[in-house]
Amino acid sequence: MPRPLISIRRVTPELKGDFTALCTAAHLEASGDSAARVSPETRVASEERIAVALARDDVRALLAVVDDRPVGYVVLSQRPMSFLIDSPCVSIEQIYVVEDARRSGAARALVNAAAQYADRLGAEQIASTVPAQGREANRFFARLGFTSYVVRRVTTTSALLRRLAADEQSHPAVALVLLRRRWLRAQANRATTVDQLLLRRRSLRARVARSDAVSYLGPAPGSGM
Repeated sequence: MPRPLISIRRVTPELKGDFTALCTAAHLEASGDSAARVSPETRVASEERIAVALARDDVRALLAVVDDRPVGYVVLSQRPMSFLIDSPCVSIEQIYVVEDARRSGAARALVNAAAQYADRLGAEQIASTVPAQGREANRFFARLGFTSYVVRRVTTTSALLRRLAADEQSHPAVALVLLRRRWLRAQANRATTVDQLLLRRRSLRARVARSDAVSYLGPAPGSGM
């Protein structure tokens, strides 16, 4: 069966609704929630955030369309690989294809459009953000030549501050335990030193006593003295 013809379109205000619907579907699939659990307020908030993101100059979103039906999208951003690298880099922030359109070439067409976009910008590198648990996504990008570069670990600012505060509070207790251990070790070493000194004194006194005893007895008989 031949693959369907896939066209790639930039997300414009006219296509923003289709793009938002696909973003919501991707989020629900990743979180395991159902569409019925998404409130209208959440949908409105999501649409507003998406509109703000798409208005940025460094962000571009593309749709994969089959028979006038959007089946997937890719979100691209422009940013250097690190603060030490001046050359531009295009990053694939998100890529998603609906389940019934997978293995149809839609994801590959989206990545090809991303490569063409990077080439027009003169970007020397293309990066992709892939969830660590996304086995199929990791395999997909690996087959296209993407290699591991860094592992980004994420937490909330409030959680990090709480953890750091807890660690600082636990440090004094740890310091006291270590100080107690050092003191006990020093006491043990000091006791050993005192015992050795007393033993040496007793040994010296014993030698002196034996010497005095020999002197008191006088010279041995027949010594000529």
